Amino acid sequence: MRKRFSIDQIPWWKRVRDHRYIRTILFIILAVFLYTSMIGNIIPETLDIRLSQIADRDIRSPITTENKIETEERRSEATEAVSPVYELKREYAENQVVKVNDIFELVRRVALEEEEPVEGVEEAATEEEKREEQLAYIQEVLSSGTSNDLSEETLLTLMEATESQLRIAQEATANAVYEAMGEQISIRNLQDVKQSVDEQFAISTVSNRLLEAMIEIAQFAIIPNYIYDLEATDRQRQEASDSVEPVMIREGQLLVKEGEIIDYEIYEQLRVVGLLDDSFNPYPYIGLALLVLLIVGMLAYYLKEAKTTVQHNNSHLVLFMLIFIVTLLFIKMSSLLEGIGLIGIGFIVPVALGAMLLTTLIHPRISLFSSVLFAVIGSIYFNNESVGTFNFTYGAYMLLSSFAATYYLSQSARVSRILRAGFFVSFINILAIISLLFMRTVQSGWVEVGLHIGFAFLSGFLAAVLAIGLMPFFEAGFGILSPSRLIELSSPNQPLLRKILTETPGTYHHSVVVGNLAEAACEAVGENGLLARVGAYYHDLGKTKRPQYFIENQQKMANPHDQLSPLESAKIIIDHPYDGVHLLREHKMPKEIIDIAEQHHGTSLLKFFYHKAKQDSEEEIKESQFRYPGPKPQTKVAAIVMIADSVEAAVRSMQNPTPEGIESLVKKIITDKLEDGQFDESDITLRQLSQIAQTMCETLNGTFHQRIEYPDESAKKGEKKE
Repeated sequence: MRKRFSIDQIPWWKRVRDHRYIRTILFIILAVFLYTSMIGNIIPETLDIRLSQIADRDIRSPITTENKIETEERRSEATEAVSPVYELKREYAENQVVKVNDIFELVRRVALEEEEPVEGVEEAATEEEKREEQLAYIQEVLSSGTSNDLSEETLLTLMEATESQLRIAQEATANAVYEAMGEQISIRNLQDVKQSVDEQFAISTVSNRLLEAMIEIAQFAIIPNYIYDLEATDRQRQEASDSVEPVMIREGQLLVKEGEIIDYEIYEQLRVVGLLDDSFNPYPYIGLALLVLLIVGMLAYYLKEAKTTVQHNNSHLVLFMLIFIVTLLFIKMSSLLEGIGLIGIGFIVPVALGAMLLTTLIHPRISLFSSVLFAVIGSIYFNNESVGTFNFTYGAYMLLSSFAATYYLSQSARVSRILRAGFFVSFINILAIISLLFMRTVQSGWVEVGLHIGFAFLSGFLAAVLAIGLMPFFEAGFGILSPSRLIELSSPNQPLLRKILTETPGTYHHSVVVGNLAEAACEAVGENGLLARVGAYYHDLGKTKRPQYFIENQQKMANPHDQLSPLESAKIIIDHPYDGVHLLREHKMPKEIIDIAEQHHGTSLLKFFYHKAKQDSEEEIKESQFRYPGPKPQTKVAAIVMIADSVEAAVRSMQNPTPEGIESLVKKIITDKLEDGQFDESDITLRQLSQIAQTMCETLNGTFHQRIEYPDESAKKGEKKE
């Protein structure tokens, strides 16, 4: 067995590997890498540009944002385009008619004071004084009510008119005012309406003096009824302003062409998108730090809870970190290729590399979770023209590519299957590219589609080639038990397997059958069947130290246990798992194989020798002396190998194995071990134990089936002669 160099052999790593803060340090290193690799995609560049300068290159917007200045200009234009809103107040006509009637009623009351004194008007000595007092009173009342614009001449004319004349004048004036104010009267045409009001008076029964008074009262009563509505105008202007869509500058939008003069409008657009802002803005740095903290925090929590080797093995955590960082480096380099201007070159990104390595070397669950993170981080790497945003076109593409690799290799992760996985990923990539291109509003040309498809195909193929090339280094450097390594260990040419075959042929045959049972059972419950098979091949390696003490190797020789006490026999039998562990460690075998050999008997009781000791001795026998010291199986694979080991030995001892007998025996063995607590530390479930029993029964029935008894040929010939 050739020795392999592993990270666990490095002295300084052996010293710090189990340090309480080593995992924290590793995640801090990952966080620093993520931050530094994404910072260039978050912080926008600033340009040294002045007005009237000639642009030396095309400049595109790094972000999508609103051009607030142009938006406000358009909203102002929309507001100014709204005409003032006027409202016709028809109730004003009735109000003014009431005022006209009030004037006439007031004059009528004052004029009739001789018959019935009016309150507020003292009795005068002379007629002239009386008239002046009445006029003063009327003017005082009018001035306190609305206006004192009516002339004294008009008021005196009304006071001197008879009751019948006042009645005619009142009715005619009220009608004239009502008719005039039935039309729209604005401030602009108010004087025109007042000047034409005399046309409303076609009366010949009143004097010219009274007619002139009536006209003056009508002109006095006519007011504007078409009023400017400030509230409605403001409302319509606000609606017009709100209806204006914001003027957006889209990410990647061409702002200025090479050779174009930078005018004020272009300059403002450059300022709006932040290309002229040279002041320090801490928010992008803080935002990126929070994103990195979120990614690393979620990853740390998931790896802590995921039931994989990464959960407790810090060497495997380093392996995960390396694969994660190497994959991101390839994604970053692919994003930089977009700068060469070749259409679709970014889709050559071999993101499936990480999924292939993680699925093969660690676990598909870790690969699936990491695939989501690859897509999120990659969508930032590929935002070259949209700084600070996510390019989810590439994100979706990378997610589908990684999922495809994980799905294909989760079934089987043999090296030969990795290359086929590359072609499967290429097929998924092509479908993803076609769907993404067809969903665009602008249809692509056939040349562009062809280039995208070509790069998508190369992405899957390149990922497979890189995975096959890098896998041996990761396997050797971290002691990873990959499918290819397991296949190598299962070869009969391996020194330890040859040792078992030549020195303990019975044990070798037993181990092969146990391997078949364990592999089938593991695959039935979703565990690593290949690991179970190879672990079963080596699980009884310790029997090579004293092969004659194990019944399958005794052939026709006498049983040496007959010459030993039960306790001595038990000690020899109990030692064989640990003798095997010693040999496996000497040959630098993988830890997973060593664990299966050490745990395949757990703390089981050697019932035969225990009961024999109790029969032979009158003293109290300690059960602990006849139990394996353990440990109990720590994994489902080790538990399944334990079951397969016991089942194979028990069924082989049956005189006439039938399907019913085999099923009963298998279930009894599993029940006994379950009640004995042998599965307490393996996380195996009752449902899985039921599936294991069913699978082992099917396998054993195929192995121990009844054969057809062929008739003797010589007997046939004798019958023919007769």
